[in-house]
Amino acid sequence: MSNLVNDGDLGSSLDCPVVDGTRQIQHVSPRSAEVGGIPINRVLPSRQRRLVGAWCFLDHAGPAVFKGDSRGMSVGPHPHIGLQTFTWMIQGRVLHRDSLGHEQVIRPGQVNLMTAGRGISHTEESVPGETDLHAAQLWIALPAAYRHTEPRFDHYPTLPHWQDTGVDITLLTGEFIGRQAPTLTFSPLVGLDLACRETSSLQLPLRGDFEYAVLPLENTLDIEGSVFAPNELAYLGRGRQGVTLSLSAGSRVILVGGEPLDEEILIWWNFVGHSKAEIAEAQRDWEAGSERFGSIPHYVGDPLMPPPLPWKT
Repeated sequence: MSNLVNDGDLGSSLDCPVVDGTRQIQHVSPRSAEVGGIPINRVLPSRQRRLVGAWCFLDHAGPAVFKGDSRGMSVGPHPHIGLQTFTWMIQGRVLHRDSLGHEQVIRPGQVNLMTAGRGISHTEESVPGETDLHAAQLWIALPAAYRHTEPRFDHYPTLPHWQDTGVDITLLTGEFIGRQAPTLTFSPLVGLDLACRETSSLQLPLRGDFEYAVLPLENTLDIEGSVFAPNELAYLGRGRQGVTLSLSAGSRVILVGGEPLDEEILIWWNFVGHSKAEIAEAQRDWEAGSERFGSIPHYVGDPLMPPPLPWKT
């Protein structure tokens, strides 16, 4: 998915303050935008919170229902460097195409993971005849040591899944309570999807060396007395050994966490880099039609182009 709401600031990762012996939970408000014809709520990056571990971007797309002649979501060819795009499909079907030649339909309960590394381009569009779309799209910043890795694409149709106190839990990435997701990682991470039909209270163990955030996708979420509306990110910080989530009936939330990325990263348009020079070079290459990003011949439509860089090169 393309980042059409630009943020040129450096990412940072900070703990929540402790007040009267209680670690506070930060409320991060979403920004509304549209990507590929689909309304989205963006909570990362924002001025309130740049990173959660290596997670550097989080869009909640939909739920959307297509009517009339709508072709659904259609995101034209666009490039990436220095990151992994991570798509978790909840409802609907989307076709991924990339410059490596992959064509993959993602269905509910599946993850598409594209590792951009030194450079890749892709498109995303709803499958013809599809009437719904609901998904979470995240980006994972690659540590500096891996930022020039060879690009690749991986599809994960099956993920660890279990129930706890009436909550359906899917492990999207990383390790959790002895379970291991198959998804490729380059830094210590975890991601969970939690869905419940009835009101439930769930206690989750956490790693003290990880920082965590929880995003309610559907219905409200209560975290130890602090209430969060849909699309309002709850940043938990570091140093917690566990957390209690009170879920209302029909709730769905995702939890992301990871070892804090002790590196400054720059996010501009669809690029993640460790310097302005890296970003500027990638933008020039894309605008010039460089072979670095390849092509996607079967997509009907123009490639996306970035706005001018916000700094002098």
